[in-house]
Amino acid sequence: MLTRKEAFELLKKNLRSENLMKHSYAVEVILQEMAKKLSQDEELWGLTGLLHDLDYDFTKNEPEKHSLITVQVLKDLLPEEAINAIKAHNFQHTAQIPQTYLDKSLIAADAVSGLIIAAALVMPSKKLADVNPKTLIAKFKDKSFAAGCNRKRIELCEDMELNLQEFLELSLNALKTIADKLEL
Repeated sequence: MLTRKEAFELLKKNLRSENLMKHSYAVEVILQEMAKKLSQDEELWGLTGLLHDLDYDFTKNEPEKHSLITVQVLKDLLPEEAINAIKAHNFQHTAQIPQTYLDKSLIAADAVSGLIIAAALVMPSKKLADVNPKTLIAKFKDKSFAAGCNRKRIELCEDMELNLQEFLELSLNALKTIADKLEL
C-alpha cells in the first residue's frame, strides 16, 4: 500500500488546481474521522479520500471517464476496497454500485466537504471556526445554498448509522483540524 507521502506526491503530479488539492485534503480528513468512528482503517480510508479525484484534471469534461484513470494508476498501490470505493464515488458512470461503508462514506464526504467550505466562505470572517452544526443544518435544508451540492449523497451517512447532525458535526470538526491548510 502507498504511504501518505507517496500518495501526496502522486496528487501533486496529477492535480493542477489548488482548490482541488484542498478538496482532496478535506475528503481525506473527513474519511479518517469516519474510519475512527466506525472502527475502520484510518490510514486506508484517508488515502482513499486523498486520491479519489486523482484524474479529475484529465476527466472533468468527460465525467464517464472520471475515476477510471485513477483506478488504473492505483490498482497495484491500494487494496481492492479502496479501488472499488473510488470507482463507486462516480457510480452513475462506472456502474460500481456503492455497497460498503467506505464506498458510501467517500460519496458522503466528497459532497459534505463542499457544503461546509461554502458555509465558511459566506461567513463574514470566511473561517471554519465561525461555522457551527446549527448553521450547517440550516444551509443543508436551504436548497438554494450551494445548489450544486448533492444532498442525497450527504444523506448516505445514514447508511453508516450516523444521523445527519452527527455527520455534519464530525465533518466540520475534521475540517477545522486542517483549517490552515484549507486557508479557512
